[in-house]
Amino acid sequence: MPRILITDDDLHLRKLVRTYADLEGYQCEEAEDGSAALAALQNQDFDLVILDVMMPGTNGFETLAQIRKTSQIPVIMLTARTEEYDRLLGFNLGVDDYVPKPFSPKELMARVAAVLRRTKSSLRQTGVLQFGSLTIEPDSRAVTIDGRRLSLTPKEFDLLLKLAQNERIVMSREKLLETVWGYTYYGDVRTVDTHIKSLREHLGSYRRLIQTVWGVGYKFESIDEK
Repeated sequence: MPRILITDDDLHLRKLVRTYADLEGYQCEEAEDGSAALAALQNQDFDLVILDVMMPGTNGFETLAQIRKTSQIPVIMLTARTEEYDRLLGFNLGVDDYVPKPFSPKELMARVAAVLRRTKSSLRQTGVLQFGSLTIEPDSRAVTIDGRRLSLTPKEFDLLLKLAQNERIVMSREKLLETVWGYTYYGDVRTVDTHIKSLREHLGSYRRLIQTVWGVGYKFESIDEK
């Protein structure tokens, strides 16, 4: 279930957007300004941010610039300002869509759905796997969390990729030995357990993505879909 962060200093507007988002089946959190939004993004995983431009303190543009330093999470900006300069600034900073105020909540939800579909389609085309702020890039063999690259051994990467590509499928230790280490590997199945332990240490709070199925093996299950 997609998780959305609604950021606006107008409490009534936040509640209105949240009501319609709840009806669409989204999980929502609220932030009253840019600083609160940045703090929420550091501590939780979201699939999309709805971000007001005009806010006291850290405004929408400044917040977006900070977000883009570490994350490519989709952002839809709400703005009462229609000047071309403002729109160009937002797009240069990496905004995914604009919704002018006043707006129809139903139209906003349609734009949210469209951005989420486009994002998922793009990730599938590139082969990139995204789970919250955890990104797995098969081509470059890179794994990042909040933009920070993890230092994994080749086998740790192969093991993580195999589990993630088979999300929610229980894989036995024997199967993992066969597919990750190859038919010619004659090691003990405890080798898998050792690598899983090391991999979980690298993943930190994302360690819970790799679940132990007692007596069988392991499975990878997305946090937001549990």
